[in-house]
Amino acid sequence: MKSQETEVNKKRPQKVALVHDFLVAYGGAERVLQAMAEMFPEAPIYTLLYDKEQMGDHFHGRDIRVSWLSKLPQFLKKRYRFFLPFFPVAVESFDLRDFDLVISSSGAWSKGIVTRLNTKHIAYLHSPMRYAWDYHETYLGELGARGKLRIFTRMLMSYLRVWDRQAAERPDALISNSRFTAARVKKYYRRESEVVYPPAMDLFNKTQNTRSIEAEIPRQARDDSGSRRHFLVVSRLTRSKKIDRVIEAFNKLELPLLIVGDGPERARLQAQAEKNIRFVGFTSDEELAKLYVSARAVIFPSEEDFGMVAAEALSFGTPVIAYEYGGIREIVKLGETGELFHAETPEIIAEGVRRFLQHEGQYDEVAMKQSVAHLTKENFQNGIRKFLEMNV
Repeated sequence: MKSQETEVNKKRPQKVALVHDFLVAYGGAERVLQAMAEMFPEAPIYTLLYDKEQMGDHFHGRDIRVSWLSKLPQFLKKRYRFFLPFFPVAVESFDLRDFDLVISSSGAWSKGIVTRLNTKHIAYLHSPMRYAWDYHETYLGELGARGKLRIFTRMLMSYLRVWDRQAAERPDALISNSRFTAARVKKYYRRESEVVYPPAMDLFNKTQNTRSIEAEIPRQARDDSGSRRHFLVVSRLTRSKKIDRVIEAFNKLELPLLIVGDGPERARLQAQAEKNIRFVGFTSDEELAKLYVSARAVIFPSEEDFGMVAAEALSFGTPVIAYEYGGIREIVKLGETGELFHAETPEIIAEGVRRFLQHEGQYDEVAMKQSVAHLTKENFQNGIRKFLEMNV
């Protein structure tokens, strides 16, 4: 009788849920989540905050279940980073009792969900929590903490490190988005993780015809003579992304620069920028593809655990000028697919751009495309399926 019951349970379809930190802007982590969501079309998506306007058609028609933080007034939700102390409580409040398998897509919080004994929890880690382990001083600066408030905030960061370390014990198995992330996971969490690279070729594959319509390059990508001469930054506009250093470098270089993306630092950055620098805001995939195609090079100024933007640029045959630490070492080859600089200062960034200008035209377009050809959505999904077969 028991064997029959076991066989019935094996045949019963698994109920799956996906969990993601925030759905308030569309970036590399959200592209990864989309690829996961395609694998489980019936799975609801749990998230701490959801901005339908900013997300546009992404995840259209999906069952999005938002935490109690969604009940905050709209003007507070726009400043969600100030609610850092509430995120651990909110993510632990998700009711996931009905599910057999939960897959979290976590850059900080989602791995901390609480599941019942028989529920398998697989966490895909974009990064260990940078607020707690790497950028706590930067975050203090973003909050503008002073005096006693600064002391309180330091205590909060210490609490978050403890919570994050404990939360990392909750998943049954971990996946990292790069070897660099896997090394950080091992250092901070004392756990092993398997690397499954993100689907960085997804944008290229969605917009393949972009290569044949260079005549339709957006007006803001051209200089006054009509030539495609701009450099490109694609990023969320936060302090940790070091976009201000790029702006200062290009103010001095006086070269055309386009900045794609939005965020809390946009007004400050626009005030800092000279006339050779233009802000585009968020764009559609089609427009972003055109900007990649038309750029002389993409500037990648901060340490990232993977570097989705750099990989996307290479998929379009556009070289990358990048800060040499982090996951970028797994993507860019010096002198072949781009240039690397060793410090996040305006002077060193400008030096990296000058080296690029000396070698411009010598970068191998075929090598650039081939270097990221393995980062397809199919390979990503197959990697996730194989991992699930081994661990669920």
